[in-house]
Amino acid sequence: MARILTQQINFPIILRMLGWLIMIEALFMCLPLAVAVFYGETGTWLAFGLAVLITLTAGAAMTFGIKPSFKTMRKREGLILTATIWIVFSVFGMMPFLFTATIDNVTDAFFETMAGFTTTGASVIGDLENMPHGVLFWRALMQWIGGMGIILFTLAVMPMLNFKGGIALFNAEVTGITHERLRPRVSQTAKDLWLIYIALTALLAVLLSPVTGWFDAICHAFTTLSTGGLSTKNEGINFWHSQYVYLVVTLFMFLGGVNFTLLFNLLRGRFAKLLHSDTFKWYCIMTIGVALVIVWRMFDMGMCDNDKERWTFALFDTVAAITSTGFTSVNYETKGEFITMLLMIIMFFGGMAGSTSGGAKIDRFIVLLKNTKNEFYRVLHSNTVTSVRVDGRAVPHNIVAKVIAFLSIYMLVMMVVAVLLTLMGMPIFDALYTSSSTISNLGLGYGVTLQSGSFGLLPAAAKWLLAFEMLVGRLELFTVLVLFTRTFWVKD
Repeated sequence: MARILTQQINFPIILRMLGWLIMIEALFMCLPLAVAVFYGETGTWLAFGLAVLITLTAGAAMTFGIKPSFKTMRKREGLILTATIWIVFSVFGMMPFLFTATIDNVTDAFFETMAGFTTTGASVIGDLENMPHGVLFWRALMQWIGGMGIILFTLAVMPMLNFKGGIALFNAEVTGITHERLRPRVSQTAKDLWLIYIALTALLAVLLSPVTGWFDAICHAFTTLSTGGLSTKNEGINFWHSQYVYLVVTLFMFLGGVNFTLLFNLLRGRFAKLLHSDTFKWYCIMTIGVALVIVWRMFDMGMCDNDKERWTFALFDTVAAITSTGFTSVNYETKGEFITMLLMIIMFFGGMAGSTSGGAKIDRFIVLLKNTKNEFYRVLHSNTVTSVRVDGRAVPHNIVAKVIAFLSIYMLVMMVVAVLLTLMGMPIFDALYTSSSTISNLGLGYGVTLQSGSFGLLPAAAKWLLAFEMLVGRLELFTVLVLFTRTFWVKD
């Protein structure tokens, strides 16, 4: 007889930790509230004030009203908490949209909020430039919070979690095939990563402000470093028609796609770590290679007026796709589907593990290629023992197996969602592109959803399905999907 383990899962500690996290979200909501006050948007700051009050009350009730008998948080509790908090944050985070009447229904509000926190950047809002500053700031801030991670922020500001399942939480949320910590304590690692993140965001805002103004500079700094891609303008980055803005944003999108552990080592003067990273080399080669092909195609199709523009737009769109940021400069749909397909391929793999980018990650692509090469070799030399080596180190066989399983499940989820979208009336390629874009946390649409990423015309069922796919993609499959397995809940 199977014995159900639910009674062994420490639900009170999960609920209490959810309470702490909800209160932190309430504090984050105070920032757009302050922005609304600054711009004199009375209705908006009242809406945010009500959202803060509800969120803070709910969080406090859970934190101080629940007294766990045991304060231990194991792997199961960590997985449940990590998967659940993104949904809970979206439920409370959608209230400002509803209270300001920016969005008039729960489905669209939840979709917009989940797209924000998961840094997918898919949007149901058509006209951004008539929205209140407070709401625009909240959309950008949600992406910035989600870029580095909700749990990771909590680990940085609440060191006590280092003793209560911090490692389990860290491993459940931080992306990658392995998790390299910078310091012995998880909380210190989280703090180091967030300090780098904050510093790069501040630097980008300073660089953009002379052209865009401070409000737009801060919002775009949030959405660029988080590789989220939501803008404050209907035209996105194209609004400013500035090559300087394109190049600066391209650079920081590229940095957002780099493993933050490498950036930390670079700031510490450990340049060898960067130079010896196979993944970073592949990241650079893929980016430059795809940009070259796009430049050639743009020249062949007579797109843009000169080579300077072609290079600027090609690099911008390539980096935006590979890092899953989702900004766009040129509408390629009018010139055939070759470039769109090329960008779809690189957005599938995404940036480096341990970055804020989405996608399956280049690290896994490298492991897959090297393992495939070994398998071809073993066809002729069956008794040979080979290993997959990355950065000069052998990758354990269990990690290789997990990578192959991950990519297989990733493709399966993407295809299942695409099939379900076609069942809802979406054309085949549109459905496949939309599903790939959503699970990769890119947020670009195609055809029905448009290249600008307007998902407002989709049926409600499609929006809920895609919201779930965003969450699965952001937490890299296993953290969410394991909750639907019998093994997680039942012990034989």
